[in-house]
Amino acid sequence: MTAAILLQASSGGFGTFLVPLALMFGIMYLMVILPQQRQRKKTQAMLSALKTGDKVITGSGIYGTISGIDGDAVIMKISSEPQVKIRIARAAIAQVEAPENAK
Repeated sequence: MTAAILLQASSGGFGTFLVPLALMFGIMYLMVILPQQRQRKKTQAMLSALKTGDKVITGSGIYGTISGIDGDAVIMKISSEPQVKIRIARAAIAQVEAPENAK
């Protein structure tokens, strides 16, 4: 009799499996994938809006000022005396510093 009850309870079918699976995927999409897409769009917009004179910070923590843009590379001045310029990938820029008058 116990076996018959267990078989009857577990014979819900494939539909009872899909509902929780779809619910889990929906929650994962809202909590992981959607914020990640928004952050990627925000980063792409920041990188495409770079211009000469912007003060930036690289992903490795180097502070500098953009002195030129060459396609996917950026010429960044990191020291003024002696003048030191490095060439880095545009994707290596982590953030643009806010101007002092904007604060």
